[in-house]
Amino acid sequence: MKNIILASASPRRKELLEIFGLCFSTISVDIDESLLPEESPRDAVRRLARLKADAAMPGLSGDSIVIAADTIVVLDGQIMGKPFNEDDARHKLSRLSGRQHEVITAVCVRIGEEVCEVEDETTRVFFRPLSVQEIAAYVASGESADKAGAYGIQGRGGLLVDKIEGCYFNVVGLPLSRLYLILKKYGIDLLGV
Repeated sequence: MKNIILASASPRRKELLEIFGLCFSTISVDIDESLLPEESPRDAVRRLARLKADAAMPGLSGDSIVIAADTIVVLDGQIMGKPFNEDDARHKLSRLSGRQHEVITAVCVRIGEEVCEVEDETTRVFFRPLSVQEIAAYVASGESADKAGAYGIQGRGGLLVDKIEGCYFNVVGLPLSRLYLILKKYGIDLLGV
């Protein structure tokens, strides 16, 4: 098996990749996640995933496989990043209340210098109408602090969601089926078929 590296400090992405039973290591990468002027949300998330993979490459062997991802929440065409503080988290959740938004995750797979493949997945998420008390209680739980859009669907944030259309794992931060298909293309078959 090749040397597989997850270029992410996200415990959620690590847990998702562990579902495959892979032996892998993680590298925390630090990149400038500023958006470029006039950049679309889809272009931004794809660029950031690639930058994360590129940042992990120096010092790795030529047959190393780097997996990197970036996830954004988009409401009315605007990217909703991680909240700056609890007030910002409450504001973001109030905007999402009773509405539909998109979660876009781009995944980048790099294999040495030859292969760099970036694909993205979009899932539509529908929030039920939230009361001021529900928003305050969720923010007070601390779960919203480090998450795009100020919620995590895999935890208490799942209580805010009415339904989704698309890949659940994409909303968590790593579209597993899409990743499986990319890896399979390069000879890593996680199902063993």
